[in-house]
Amino acid sequence: MKDFSGTGVALVTPFDAEGNVDYQALSQLLNHTAKGGVDYWVVQGTTGESVTLTEGEKKQVLDFVKQHNTKNLPIVLGVGGNNTRVVLEQLAGIDFEGIDAILSVSPCYNKPTQEGIYQHYKAIADASPVPVILYNVPGRTASKIHVKTTLRLAEHPNIIGTKDASGNLGNAIEIARRAPKDFLLISGDDLLTLPLISVGAKGVISVLGNALPEQMQSIVKPALANDMETAQKALHQIAEINPLMYDESNPVGVKQLLSEMGICSHDVRLPLMPASESLQEKIRGAYQRFLVVEH
Repeated sequence: MKDFSGTGVALVTPFDAEGNVDYQALSQLLNHTAKGGVDYWVVQGTTGESVTLTEGEKKQVLDFVKQHNTKNLPIVLGVGGNNTRVVLEQLAGIDFEGIDAILSVSPCYNKPTQEGIYQHYKAIADASPVPVILYNVPGRTASKIHVKTTLRLAEHPNIIGTKDASGNLGNAIEIARRAPKDFLLISGDDLLTLPLISVGAKGVISVLGNALPEQMQSIVKPALANDMETAQKALHQIAEINPLMYDESNPVGVKQLLSEMGICSHDVRLPLMPASESLQEKIRGAYQRFLVVEH
């Protein structure tokens, strides 16, 4: 099994002005994040706007990432949904060569019970040929994976960790304290990465890491080495810019930042809209101030 500690990046899917996938920009993004020292890529998660990609586009994007993985980074593929049968059908149709794990979000909209969530993930883990990472993000799904359910799922031999974007530090402590030793607690919130590592997390799946991969590693690597002072300084440097990534929903903010950096356009697919002029100005200013502080 590949190592998913450190900094993973939830890759955006670049689009051109006509809304097509921009593969030249995707190549630039892959080079940028790999050179920035990230430890693995997450493809077709929320940040990749997976819900607005066609099945054909998903396959093409995944194939492109595999083909341009010059550093042989581990690849985590987003595979989830609120129809368990459909998720299992998707798993059966994926070529898993070059894929090291899947990230599966808790079911949205249906509002299942905890037993329903458990059985959903058990079915996925039983069927998946690669390890499964849970994804708890109740702000998007209205579907919380409770601590007891997480701990129960952690006993499944093919479920290796959870990406926690619940914002509940107490629950994270309980998972870190009570889960099997090799079960990964992974931060799903860039700003909470340091406190989560302090209680037992092994890293982050980052949004900001698309644009600032070296900065995210400047937080994660020292924190994992118990050098909290260095990690704190790096964290404080993103304290202004990071909240702007979510002002008009992810990945609107990070795509605007990537546009400022010349890596890809700020284009997103409806129902999302590109960053407003007001947000563009805020991100531009915060990025310029970040560059001043960094240097």
